[in-house]
Amino acid sequence: MNDKPILYGADWCLKTSTLRNYMQSRWVDFAYYNVEKDETAAQRVRDQYDGKLKFPVVEIAEKWLKNPKVPELKETLEQKGLL
Repeated sequence: MNDKPILYGADWCLKTSTLRNYMQSRWVDFAYYNVEKDETAAQRVRDQYDGKLKFPVVEIAEKWLKNPKVPELKETLEQKGLL
C-alpha cells in the first residue's frame, strides 16, 4: 500500500495552497494534482464523490479527507506515521 499522501486541488484555491504549504513546511512527501489540468485526477475525485468534483481533497492510505482543516490533516498524518 502506498501511504504517500495525495493532494487534489486547484492552483488558485487558497485552501489547497494552505494544505500544500502545511505539508511542505512539515517535510511531508506528498503528490499534488491540479484537478483542473489533470482529468485522471479529477475523475478519481469524482469517483469518490458521486460524480462531483470536490477540492481540496487529501487521500492518505485509502482514507479521503474532503476540504480538511489543518488540524484534521495533521491528526491523520500523525495516525499514519507520516509526521
